[in-house]
Amino acid sequence: MNTQHTVSTVKTGKAGTARPEEAAQVEAYYTNVKRLGHWTASRAVEVTARRSSVQVDLRSAQIPEGDLEVRIAGERSILKILVPDGTVVDESELECVGRSTVKDLQRHSASGGRRLKLTGVLRRSEVRIVRGGVATLTAMFSREFVDDCRTAHSDGTLPTVHAPESVHEGTPRGAL
Repeated sequence: MNTQHTVSTVKTGKAGTARPEEAAQVEAYYTNVKRLGHWTASRAVEVTARRSSVQVDLRSAQIPEGDLEVRIAGERSILKILVPDGTVVDESELECVGRSTVKDLQRHSASGGRRLKLTGVLRRSEVRIVRGGVATLTAMFSREFVDDCRTAHSDGTLPTVHAPESVHEGTPRGAL
């Protein structure tokens, strides 16, 4: 099985980084793709997946305030979206074809937080919304977290993959 393990980071002011008005692109065809930690500074994400598993982390402190939007084109795939507590999910513009579902355990208890708008088409696919402690554990039980810990240890900074909403990239170890 082909698996992509990447911890992508967005550093402000560097060439080649995503500007907030552009949509971040995630493509997965017959593979597993994870985008955890500080991987984008955009509030819009476009996910294209065919027979794949995709994890997208939208808890980063680098994402500007305001509504989030995930545009999905999924065919026989699973998309797991990690969001902060209190995020309200709007799936009214998401077209579900076949046995497609959006699973959100805290669907009715979420309020007062950011708004996540899901748009696009799901064909025999599934979207899982993960928040709070479960999102932290999902990020911690990944190869990306181990790689981030090793990098942070050698650089003398704190790891960011497990809690990108509270730890800014490059924060020195003694700062907290």
